[in-house]
Amino acid sequence: MTYQPKSEFLRVMMNRGFLADCTDYQGLDDALMAGAMPGYIGFDATAKSLHVGSLIQIMMLRWLQKTGGKPIVLMGGGTTKVGDPSFRADERPLLTPAQIDANIDGIKRVFTNYVQFGDDKTDAVMVNNAEWLDGLNYLEFLRDIGRHFSVNRMLSFESVKSRLDREQSLSFLEFNYMILQAYDFMELNRRYGCLLQMGGSDQWGNIVNGIDLTRRVLDTHVFGLTSPLLTTSDGKKMGKSADGAVWLNADMLSPYEFWQFWRNTTDADVGRFLKLYTELPLEECDRLGALAGSDINAAKIILANEVTTLAHGRAAAEAAEATAREVFENGGTGDDLPTLTLSAAELADGISIVQVLTRAGLAKSGKDAKRLIAENGARLNDAPLTDAALMIGASDLAQPIKLSAGRKRHALVVLAE
Repeated sequence: MTYQPKSEFLRVMMNRGFLADCTDYQGLDDALMAGAMPGYIGFDATAKSLHVGSLIQIMMLRWLQKTGGKPIVLMGGGTTKVGDPSFRADERPLLTPAQIDANIDGIKRVFTNYVQFGDDKTDAVMVNNAEWLDGLNYLEFLRDIGRHFSVNRMLSFESVKSRLDREQSLSFLEFNYMILQAYDFMELNRRYGCLLQMGGSDQWGNIVNGIDLTRRVLDTHVFGLTSPLLTTSDGKKMGKSADGAVWLNADMLSPYEFWQFWRNTTDADVGRFLKLYTELPLEECDRLGALAGSDINAAKIILANEVTTLAHGRAAAEAAEATAREVFENGGTGDDLPTLTLSAAELADGISIVQVLTRAGLAKSGKDAKRLIAENGARLNDAPLTDAALMIGASDLAQPIKLSAGRKRHALVVLAE
């Protein structure tokens, strides 16, 4: 990339590693320099929380606002009813309107920690595309909008082509998704003056469709910008851990577990993640990322603290670090560990340690818990747990017990009061 941007936003995108491609660097740069440029990213409501895989897009909206732009958070109340087929092997399960609304309510809580909502020129707005998609007349939509789309071209997009090349079914419902997303961009331009759509690089085809449609119908020039699809240095997809999705909502993943995810970052990823997921100066990100040996652990703690502060607040980050120090350095239990509460009724006949490990989230299943014990990966109060037939009764919980899976995952088990 040889283009040298004038706008602060594009400089941030380039220098911090957010930028994969752009449809018109010069045009976008000029529009950004004009001030308070509206830009959007869409989020389908497939779960009650977004996960870490969406955090790069959330940070892009945050930087847009911090550099003088206006973020538009588009909730896919309408498009979630279809499901984005991009780079998926199969069709997404369809959700009911009630499920989608509940998911949107959960997702909304994430954004209040990253962008400022309000009525000022650069304040963020949250919009639901069900406002215009739910009321579409099918025949009018086909006549007025569908005629602008070439099926030949749609089939050439990599997100669709890769699915068909693998001879995996692509339903007509899913095929319509890219048309609806293009329509979103046009509507956001018409209603809010939106000039920019951002997304992961897998959205490139959908974004280009929206740009073409807006030009054809409204005679307006708009722009697209994509971020790289991130994987960790060991090839894992961002947003996933050994235990499943790394959710951004505290009611789906505790701030301590969220903090631990970042603390466990691979050495090679520290500098890159500091640039993407924190607001530390670039020079400091480079310095911390270049640390080696045991010194890199201090950088990982800074990474975990900074990311957790943005997601859950400074107090949550400090509590998570304090708990980690208590658990790992002092051999204690820590007040902020994930906790499983068992009632006296549940313990009347005792409960197997296999069940406890599973319910505490340290094992995915009873089989997984037994394997963990057999491979000497489980500990009870920091002592090796070797008996998969062990039963836990109420008397065993006179004091909380600490369970561990490996060196990094822990939980408390307590008796309900």
